[in-house]
Amino acid sequence: MPEGDTVYQSARRLDAALAGQVVTTSDFRVPTYATVDLSGEVIRSVASRGKHLLMRIGDEVVHSHLKMEGEWRVHRPGERWHRPGWQARVVIETPAAVAVGFDLGLLEVFPAVEEADRLGYLGPDLLGPDWDADEAVRRLAAAPGAPIAVALGEQRNLAGLGNVYVNELCFLRGIRPTRPAGEVELPPLVDLASRVIRTNRDRISRVTTGNDRRGERLWVYSRGGQPCRRCGTRIEHGRLGRNELELRDTWWCPNCQR
Repeated sequence: MPEGDTVYQSARRLDAALAGQVVTTSDFRVPTYATVDLSGEVIRSVASRGKHLLMRIGDEVVHSHLKMEGEWRVHRPGERWHRPGWQARVVIETPAAVAVGFDLGLLEVFPAVEEADRLGYLGPDLLGPDWDADEAVRRLAAAPGAPIAVALGEQRNLAGLGNVYVNELCFLRGIRPTRPAGEVELPPLVDLASRVIRTNRDRISRVTTGNDRRGERLWVYSRGGQPCRRCGTRIEHGRLGRNELELRDTWWCPNCQR
């Protein structure tokens, strides 16, 4: 499940492999950008903002969002790709590396001067250098009637949390996902969100329980019907969202999250 930490790791790998190099070939395999040619341009940096990945090349930004199935892979020139070519949406080649974006949920190219405006709607980035906990609390508090699980997943409030972290944070704070944000003590919840995602940003596997053994890494996410690791009560499952089109699976312990 690509969340802020996954995109952060992808951006770091791409930056390490590509930053400072000159593009020899660019191949955009989506009709809107099929004629874009970045050959000869220098890759200035690759960075993440929340769940968004930004590849800054010359005076342009290649902006992608992984959604559910997307990923970026870095290969050596001539190396066989790990996924079939028909799944590739963009290929950026340099003398030392080939970066391929597979099944990207969003791909666009825009002038670098537009970056701030295009992503200005996002809330504070939990893994960003400009993380602002007070601003995140203010944004969450601005919609007191929203279920806290919905408010936490809203990228306009704070950028980087996905469904895994949302469910796990609610459990860790003993909060029922349906509780209105206005009834939640927000500062400690935001502080915990920052600490948990930063702890996981360098991990291969996401862990919230403190136990890195397979099958024991998470408290409630995707564990409907199984016993709570803390009290033994069966984990319940439901769906929450801003509307019928944005419903997300939700899990909670009815005893630990009252």
